[in-house]
Amino acid sequence: MTQPTNAAPAGFLAEVKDAVTTRAALLVLGVLALQLAFITSYIGAFHHPKPSEIPLAVTSPAEPVTARSVKQLGALPGEPLAPRAVTDEAAALARIRNRDVDGALIIDPAGRTDRLLVASGGGASLSQALEAVVTRAEAAQGRTLRVTDVAPTAARDARALSSFYLVVGWCVGGYLCAAILAISAGARPANSARAVIRLGALLAYAIVAGLLGTVIAGPVLGALPGGITALWGLGTLVVFAVGAITLAFQGLAGVVGIGLAILLVVVLGNPSAGGAYPYPLLPPFWRAIGPALPPGAGTYAARSIAYFKGNDAAGAMLVLAAWAVLGAAVTVACAAVHRGKAGPPVGSGLPDADAVAAGGTANDR
Repeated sequence: MTQPTNAAPAGFLAEVKDAVTTRAALLVLGVLALQLAFITSYIGAFHHPKPSEIPLAVTSPAEPVTARSVKQLGALPGEPLAPRAVTDEAAALARIRNRDVDGALIIDPAGRTDRLLVASGGGASLSQALEAVVTRAEAAQGRTLRVTDVAPTAARDARALSSFYLVVGWCVGGYLCAAILAISAGARPANSARAVIRLGALLAYAIVAGLLGTVIAGPVLGALPGGITALWGLGTLVVFAVGAITLAFQGLAGVVGIGLAILLVVVLGNPSAGGAYPYPLLPPFWRAIGPALPPGAGTYAARSIAYFKGNDAAGAMLVLAAWAVLGAAVTVACAAVHRGKAGPPVGSGLPDADAVAAGGTANDR
């Protein structure tokens, strides 16, 4: 009697176990954790913006008036301002343009109307919050306020958000490019030479992506002023830094590294970048980590280039350069370590375990 060649699975539970492997179940749980972290991070950062220690220059022709005003503004409930005395209006304006402060209060001791200098190019929500706080403080003293925007946003850059979205786009391109390299040829490069080739391909992509993003944001849409060369260089650095981080995570954790890159750049980096709400309006955790992550450093540098003649962009560029160097170094180091554990040598034609898991062979990488 002929026996059936394909026996039916022993019940529904066996069918489920056969269809969903343990590895797949763990990856799905990881996706769920990443999703919940995304929701928590974005809502946590944005649900209740509150001004905290906004740097404000204060000056007056009468030094005692300046000192008294600094003391009063520093004692406001909740400490929304971090006032500091400066010698005169020219010094206050220089502090704003150098991004040392976010505004300046020019007090007229002979009258009842003072002037507030703001810079909406550093973030419209921040300049509006600063105006609201100082207006209330002035009203409590029976004084009025006249506001002057000394670094206004471009006509087509609503609320100074174009720089943020440009950097977000560059970040997305960086980790997607690195992910595509992994999907097409194995999460971990077979050796150091292959790792260097991937980094070279990523650099070429970053140069093109940086230029095209700059051209779209600047000449095409007219959303961002500032020099094309400076923004192009920034874009190249952002894309390469994020891509190198992603390659490094993939070298350390395989395909799971893509999720780790998304956790760092998207879940933690984007809401803390100072885009919709600059740092003085964010809760302490996001305000602390933002400047150290690629989206925050990129956004700050882009606004500096567009509206402050590049002033104070050097620190943010160094942060991006550090991520780029660290990511590239870890990528190459992981490839060197992996080569000794990979099994069959490259060129043998035999698949190793990592290549099979990634859908290719050692020769594919």
